[in-house]
Amino acid sequence: MPHRAAAAGPVAEIRDLRVEVGGRAIVDGVSLRVSPGTVTALVGASGSGKTTTGLALLGEYPAGARVTGDVRVGGAGRVTGDARAGACGLVGYIPQHPATVLNPARRVSALLTDLARAQVSHLPRGRRRAEARARVLRALEEAQLADGEALVRRYPHQLSGGQQQRVVLAQALLLGARVIVADEPTTGQDALTRSRVVERFAAVAGRGVAVVLLCHDLDVVRALADEVVVLRAGRVVESGPARRILRSPRHEWTRELLGEQPRFPQPDGSPRTGRPVLRVRGLTARHRDGARGTAVVLRVPALDLYGGECLAVVGRSGSGKTTLARCLAGLHRDRDGTVLLDGAPLPDSVRDRGRAQLAAVQYVFQDAHAAFDEHRSVLHQVARTAIRLRRTDTDTATREASALLARLGLPGDLVRRRPGRLSGGELQRAALARALLARPRVLVCDEITSGLDTLTRRHLLGLLTALVRDRGDLSLVLITHALDTAALAHRIAVLDAGEIVEQGPARRVLTAPSHPFTVSLMGRRN
Repeated sequence: MPHRAAAAGPVAEIRDLRVEVGGRAIVDGVSLRVSPGTVTALVGASGSGKTTTGLALLGEYPAGARVTGDVRVGGAGRVTGDARAGACGLVGYIPQHPATVLNPARRVSALLTDLARAQVSHLPRGRRRAEARARVLRALEEAQLADGEALVRRYPHQLSGGQQQRVVLAQALLLGARVIVADEPTTGQDALTRSRVVERFAAVAGRGVAVVLLCHDLDVVRALADEVVVLRAGRVVESGPARRILRSPRHEWTRELLGEQPRFPQPDGSPRTGRPVLRVRGLTARHRDGARGTAVVLRVPALDLYGGECLAVVGRSGSGKTTLARCLAGLHRDRDGTVLLDGAPLPDSVRDRGRAQLAAVQYVFQDAHAAFDEHRSVLHQVARTAIRLRRTDTDTATREASALLARLGLPGDLVRRRPGRLSGGELQRAALARALLARPRVLVCDEITSGLDTLTRRHLLGLLTALVRDRGDLSLVLITHALDTAALAHRIAVLDAGEIVEQGPARRVLTAPSHPFTVSLMGRRN
């Protein structure tokens, strides 16, 4: 656990912040101090107010919010809502999904050089270009992006999620940010990538920059945080030095939040009866690689999924897990091979699948925000699945949707809002409800627990386990980097560099792996 010494005086401070939307306080009386060179972690369940509190340092609030309190950044005080705290570049923000803040039509060099040019305008004209480029490359190096010379020529979509995150970090460092707000920076990443993220932000704090970490990953909090602030329903229930909070929590809610991971009974074996409900044969998927054409990113000669079975697909970030999931769902068209449902080939594209085929194979995205229409209520969009795919009447579909959403911990007043008013974890549960309302044969879940806090994750995994056990006709493909989550499955398939290197019963793969790559994954688990 870190022991960084804080410099005298805070670089940012929030006093008695209250953010009210539609008569409901989503942040209520929050106060915190952020010191240079330290990491302050905000932890709590989904919807506890972490992101709203973090964005207050930038002067960003939900539309129509009524804000009171005081935010001070760099020693300047203001009443919240009167100005943008981050406008001067003192506060940088790294969102959970960094691609959302990178212009997809501009290369990395253009994104960063525009910022650097403004900083070298005082130099003689002949020196400006070289100095701007030097500053860009230095910022990339400080963000721990190797081979910056090659990377600056790429577009954001040609970068991995981790690289996109570091480009956004480089932007903040280039602007001279004194505070970095990092929102769930390890979501959906494997153990190796998470350790590199920890090293990256530790290095940023070591340079004297304050880091505000909005995080549900308690291992990352333990490795990075100097101070911890525990939020529940918009209020601070406990705060103090990370060592004390994590080892001897005083509040009952904190103790529950830090409780042990759930221990669900591991399935005895795969329920292999009859023919597979889903079969993959000779699957080869490609991604476009700029002017060079396409590159093969996934090869799956054979993979079967049986009725009532849970198959976990594990591997490092970039191993091809999501590409496989998208192929099953008909969302990746540049591929060869066959996917069969009950022995009948499924069209490659979701656009060519009939209503019954669409209902039979449902996909829950990792980025739930991108999967919802911002202009319609969550309840309307969830109920729409039953109306469109099962031809249920509107009243019945709405009742079914409300009951299922409530079972997932989303009450009626919450789901009647638009998606922008829900947290990432709340939207993830709504996305799962929408898929389940189709009554699918195959449910493909892509890292759906990676953005959830410990308590919500326990509840959701328990629900999925019970659904597979009780329904009998539901099969689950669980895309995950978390091996404790994979342990809930009947079988595990291990992907490395787009190839299935090992598959078999979960108990055998987790306790006696045969492939060197799987052995390395198990080693990182321990």
